[in-house]
Amino acid sequence: MPKPRTLTSSTPRRATDAIPPGYSVDASAGPMLRFEASLPRLPVPPLSSTAAKYLETVQPHLSPEQYSVTQAAVKKFLESDQAKVLQERLQARAVDPSTKNWLSEWWNDVAYMAYRDPVVVFVSYFYVYRDDIKKPGQAQRAASLIKALLPFRALVESKQLEPEKVRGMPLSMDSYKWLFHACRYPLKPSDTARKFNPAKHNHVVFIRKNKFFKVALVDKEGRELSAAELEAQIDMVIKLAGDEKGPPVGALTSENRDIWTDARAALLAASPSNAMSLETIESAMIVVCLDDTKPVTRQEASWSCWVGDGRNRFYDKHQLIVFENGKSGFLGEHSCMDGTPTLRMTEFLLGALAHGKADLGPARTPETGLQLEAPQELKFVLDNKTREYVKQAEADFDKLVGAHDMEVLHYEGYGKEHIKKFKASPDAWAQLVKQLAFHKMFGRPGICYESAQTRKYQLGRTEVIRSASNESKAFAEAMLNPKETDEHRAILFRRAVARHLQYAAWAADGQGVDRHFFGLKRMLKEGEHVPEIYQDSAFARTSHWELSTSNLSSPYLDGWGYGEVVPDGYGLSYTIGDEYIRWTITSLKKRTKELKHHLAEAATEVREMMERAARAEAQKKEVGGGAVKL
Repeated sequence: MPKPRTLTSSTPRRATDAIPPGYSVDASAGPMLRFEASLPRLPVPPLSSTAAKYLETVQPHLSPEQYSVTQAAVKKFLESDQAKVLQERLQARAVDPSTKNWLSEWWNDVAYMAYRDPVVVFVSYFYVYRDDIKKPGQAQRAASLIKALLPFRALVESKQLEPEKVRGMPLSMDSYKWLFHACRYPLKPSDTARKFNPAKHNHVVFIRKNKFFKVALVDKEGRELSAAELEAQIDMVIKLAGDEKGPPVGALTSENRDIWTDARAALLAASPSNAMSLETIESAMIVVCLDDTKPVTRQEASWSCWVGDGRNRFYDKHQLIVFENGKSGFLGEHSCMDGTPTLRMTEFLLGALAHGKADLGPARTPETGLQLEAPQELKFVLDNKTREYVKQAEADFDKLVGAHDMEVLHYEGYGKEHIKKFKASPDAWAQLVKQLAFHKMFGRPGICYESAQTRKYQLGRTEVIRSASNESKAFAEAMLNPKETDEHRAILFRRAVARHLQYAAWAADGQGVDRHFFGLKRMLKEGEHVPEIYQDSAFARTSHWELSTSNLSSPYLDGWGYGEVVPDGYGLSYTIGDEYIRWTITSLKKRTKELKHHLAEAATEVREMMERAARAEAQKKEVGGGAVKL
């Protein structure tokens, strides 16, 4: 998942802002997409550059003998005619007028649509929203979230939303169209997605006790419902759902994608009305899950937002989740977009509510909602075949989720403000804490993926920051060596920070290792042999992401995360606040609590080491200054 900038304002700037150098404006595309056509294309890095970076990033994980074998494989590849041909093919694809981004179609298919494992755990990501200080109940919280979301939907659907920018340069906004009224569909061998017309499908769908309910967002005259009216409708949904749970049709969306494809066909065949119910869910602005639980701790809320019970969900769409005690969150359908658009959406709606800027409409009265059309239950007709699919989906979900655990570390020893006193990058600092923690636990560097967004390019998504380096390894080993001085540790730390920032900059510029190697391999034609560099054991080993990491930092999040990407690895999301660092760790019960302990220990040790080194440096300067005066 990509690392976003933190957005501080939900008010878009006017489209009359100065045009950045090198960009042009397409007024017909609307303000949101006005720079899209003039964004640069994702580049194809030089082969020599990628090879050099690759060798540098694999070295910390290999013995000298293994590294020599890998060096030879890289040298042979670089000198081969095949490498030159593959590079030329990829460069030709990159400049083909019919291909806006040489990577996007391949990556969307391989990483998302053709991925067959369940989206829950393996693909979806979640946010835990910061609580409303007014402590509203479930219906009121859900209503206010929906009402505050509607202006953002209007900006997106009308293409009036101001494009995001980094250092004044616009980012691709193409993926924003998948925020609302969109759904992922299971198909073999690769899924697809559909966008619906919001004017024709102006409704939300609530799930309560596994039952689905449609609620229109406007009344019969086309007037948008107030928050009070939405609250009345939600109260009615809760009343209609009753206490008895319905058959959990939503559990089918938690299945392996091939199984869900077959189950959906069976569901459609069971009754013509099922198609209508499904399309009403799929076309909704968003799904709102009204859970019948009351999570209290960050860990409980995180777990509930991440996986829930597997029944009261529809995982093929973005969904808001609201609990009976008013806590709330979001579960993202990841296939068509990364984390930056949904974070911006979150900051817009929560910021508007927190600062009293959301237009919620008139307060609720006893008559509120009486003239509205009642919520419509979307019923499913199940036969023996579909019941068996649902039963199996429940069992598969429980088995998969039951094999996992989660730990949330809300570390309050320091945060961004303290890190900045050392003139260090907070993100690089957090990455080095992780490397030190992994060294403490396993005695070696962790093979680490950090997401970098490449949205500065047309249809850009992400590239890998290879966070483990020779420099981070030297730093971690020095921290664990009792004979090392703090001054030397601090020097090694700053070298590791600098190296991390350099690779992060490369990744954001589309100059990383992993997407380039992926593209070159995709250029192989049928019958052509796979180059030895891909068959070298180091290639698979050093892209086996034991630590899948990503940073989303926002004061409106009280937690966020996702699952591990390899069976023996960890999902390791984090947020860096002004006075805290928060990690969410997920794994297949691979000593998760122990990693949490080592992260807290490492965070403290890095701070104490840097403080001691700074004091020692200050004392040297003081003594040196005194000597000069004498």
